[in-house]
Amino acid sequence: MILTPGSVERRINILIEHKVENMIMHATMQELSRSSNNKLFRSLVGKSEAMLNIQHEIKQVATSDANVLILGESGTGKEVVARNIHYFSTRSKNKFVPVNCGAIPHDLLESELFGHEKGAFTGAITSRPGRFSMAEGGTLFLDEIGEMTMAMQVKLLRVLEERVFERVGGTSTISADVRIVAATNRNLKEMVEQGEFREDLYFRLDVFPIRLPALRQRIDDLPLLIKELIARLENTKNSSVRFTRNAIISMSKYDWPGNIRELANLIERMSIKYPAGLVSETDLPEKIKSSSLSNNKGLELKDLDERSIQAVCSVRENTGMPQVNFPAEGFDLKTYMSSIEVRIIQNALDNTDGVISHAAKTLGLRRTTLAEKMRKYHIEKSSDQLSCSAC
Repeated sequence: MILTPGSVERRINILIEHKVENMIMHATMQELSRSSNNKLFRSLVGKSEAMLNIQHEIKQVATSDANVLILGESGTGKEVVARNIHYFSTRSKNKFVPVNCGAIPHDLLESELFGHEKGAFTGAITSRPGRFSMAEGGTLFLDEIGEMTMAMQVKLLRVLEERVFERVGGTSTISADVRIVAATNRNLKEMVEQGEFREDLYFRLDVFPIRLPALRQRIDDLPLLIKELIARLENTKNSSVRFTRNAIISMSKYDWPGNIRELANLIERMSIKYPAGLVSETDLPEKIKSSSLSNNKGLELKDLDERSIQAVCSVRENTGMPQVNFPAEGFDLKTYMSSIEVRIIQNALDNTDGVISHAAKTLGLRRTTLAEKMRKYHIEKSSDQLSCSAC
């Protein structure tokens, strides 16, 4: 069989493609293997002693069936902890069902939790199972448990004690094989003393309490949290941003009353204002810049170790090009780089309807420089671009 230069090149390309596919599949399998242990702990980022203790407590209680009460300020990640408890438990094959007790009107919460029968109240045109039924065999997460009325607390207490309930408007007793994980940002002990929360329910829930620290109490974890939140932003919204070291030091002196949720919102806001850019201290919101003058200790340059800070401070390169697997006979770098440059110029022209001055601005070039490159690579406007430019 006689091989022409063209057929040899095609065979080489096929071999390279197969090699790349095998490498990707191998890396994917390794990632899946690693994720079996770290799938959810990635959201509990931190090397501080407080977070290591939290992770230890989660694994301790997950294997039991005890009720768990998660305490902490708003935005500290209480639902993340609850999901980790479920994930590492023997109930992980069944559902994790969250309920925000503070977001549901008091007169509808009973129906939401226990379900209702047809005709139980105005608008109940069909029977409907509640969250307890949905979570059968799994975990029911009762967030903002401190917002529950005293009347509803009595009904919840009965389920915890007897493991049965009735739907609203129903007479049949339904068994409940459900693990309860509750959370609140309120002080339930004080509420018990003030007669706002039932003491017997409190003790039923408080079998294994987990107290989450506020972000300001584990500020050493800030660089790692920023890194994680940026990675999540890149994966879910295809946007990115980076922060200078001085910006991170300034951020570390802020109190973060909204905790991790507030930090995530800030990073997303900065990614919108400075897409794929580098945010300096002066770019931060005034409330954070002014905190740099406060007495809060925060972080210092020596606290920012290179490994944890590298992905936070360097601007991500996103060329959209795959990693090159070099053939044995060598590689023509000049030709390869020229092809990349042609592709980028063509994309810039497409995105600006063929207007060379706009494309040049996008690429950070002078108009004459871009025109010269177009002549060099024989790049011409498409007919669509020409007609659009003439509009």
